[in-house]
Amino acid sequence: MGALRALARVALGGALVLAGISHLTIARRDFRAQVPDAVVELGPLDEDGVVLASGVVEIALGSALVLAPRGIRPLVGRTAAAFFTAVFPGNVAQWLHHRDAFGLDTDERRFGRLFLQPVLIAWALWSTRPRRG
Repeated sequence: MGALRALARVALGGALVLAGISHLTIARRDFRAQVPDAVVELGPLDEDGVVLASGVVEIALGSALVLAPRGIRPLVGRTAAAFFTAVFPGNVAQWLHHRDAFGLDTDERRFGRLFLQPVLIAWALWSTRPRRG
């Protein structure tokens, strides 16, 4: 089980790094569709600034998932889970405001995407859980 958990942790970390890089490059426009209006209204950043900042965070979290020493992996996993929780309103906003991005061009597809977030949260926590015994 330890090898499977390690593979899951590295895969999630790699996916986060790739997603973060795409925030900064090829998918910036698509990621803007997920920025809730309230985030822009309340914060100091515009939509693009939020996308860029979240991309940097994803790269850092992904790198930490891959490279963190065993002793702090549970903390990194909880931090990644908190991040996935924090960005969930963006997925809801994309669905509620009928914003097309990432091939999510119907309400059904956008709604279905909402169920991926709990999977990511569980994945982050499970893959960084300390060994038992």
